[in-house]
Amino acid sequence: MPVSQLGYLGLGVSDVDAWEEFATNVLGMEAIEHAEDGTVYLRMDEHHHRVALAPSGADDMLYVGWQTPNREQYEEVKVKLLAAGVEYSQATPEELANRHVSDMVKFEVSGLNMEVYVGPHVLFERPFSPGRPITGFKTGELGLGHVGLAPERAEDFERVVQILTECLGFKPSDAGADGVERFFHCNPREHTAVVSNRPSAKHIGHFMIELNSIDDVGRAYDIADEQGVWITQRLGRHTNDHMISFYMETPSGFGVEYGWGGRTVDDANWQVTKHDRFSMWGHRRPEKPETEEEREAVRKFLASPNAPPTPASR
Repeated sequence: MPVSQLGYLGLGVSDVDAWEEFATNVLGMEAIEHAEDGTVYLRMDEHHHRVALAPSGADDMLYVGWQTPNREQYEEVKVKLLAAGVEYSQATPEELANRHVSDMVKFEVSGLNMEVYVGPHVLFERPFSPGRPITGFKTGELGLGHVGLAPERAEDFERVVQILTECLGFKPSDAGADGVERFFHCNPREHTAVVSNRPSAKHIGHFMIELNSIDDVGRAYDIADEQGVWITQRLGRHTNDHMISFYMETPSGFGVEYGWGGRTVDDANWQVTKHDRFSMWGHRRPEKPETEEEREAVRKFLASPNAPPTPASR
């Protein structure tokens, strides 16, 4: 396929320190570099970074980077974008240096800033060092994970789908029965992109990262619970990709799914389906504190002697 994986995410955040703490000590990413402009680069594997935190204050996705495997496929995407009436611009030398890629073009559709690139910067000579003990992230040919895209306008839903499929080469994986969300793959991961036409104040609904061990997921659940991170959906297993996962609220207010065991796609025999339910089991949504004062009260209670014992303290 012209696009081979979700390569990176650029997130604009208001509290870089809180994000770095969350990414390293809860998610297990590595903070590899702090750039002069304040950007913090987060690593998950041999790539220089998979997530870039920019101190923009937006608390939203600034851009999504789609990787192509070679120059030929990269040029093919550019031709298809123009044929579909999508005007793109060439990245500046400064942007290429910021993204750590060899070449890149960028375009916008319904508020979603997309980047297509070739030649990511990899550091095989510097092994990935997680922020806390984990067995590692399932990346490689599967890329960073998946991302939920929220167009600014519901009427742009089909246009975003058209660009993903006709220009970038994504293929349909499945859909919810109501058609509100549709899932697409560009490699063996069951889905790499989710497009939603639900009303959203942000351009990203959530992003998913997959671990190599179910124990990594369980320990992260305990750590998030102990540290007062809001678990927005408890452990469960999805109907489409069969991922066992839970969801947390990031310091920017959108979600991150932390999972294991997702199934893969073989296009030679894959059958597109639709699903009535989000999950086979679990993924229950606990009631959310309405104010920061209520959240702080929960954190203080969890840290108090009166709190129930956690697995780490038993």
